[in-house]
Amino acid sequence: MTTPDVSPDVRLVQDLVAAIPGFEDSYDAHVFNEHGVLPHVFFIDVVEETVLAFLGEESEVPDWRRTLDFLEEQSARGVPEVDAVIVTSFLNDLPYPGQPGNDIVRHLGPVMAAKFAKIRPSG
Repeated sequence: MTTPDVSPDVRLVQDLVAAIPGFEDSYDAHVFNEHGVLPHVFFIDVVEETVLAFLGEESEVPDWRRTLDFLEEQSARGVPEVDAVIVTSFLNDLPYPGQPGNDIVRHLGPVMAAKFAKIRPSG
């Protein structure tokens, strides 16, 4: 699945799917529908499936803890294109206070928690 000579943001998506195979179906549908990998668009599904898993509302979604751990590791690398996807299309799209699943932000690792606090200081 991982292909050489791709941009860091596309590599992020490919590495996520390789590390957490539960995202394979979403990835395959995404690539088919978008005729390639659009990282920010793909992360719409990542956020949705991660929050559903956190809420325990869906049994066929990837483990939310593994997803957060993977994204924390990637965030710590300091790659601007990777950070842009994680911050803009994952952290910023997590549920807001009062919405179901907002408590997931309490489980962010220190790197992502710091980035989250910068973009959404009130949660």
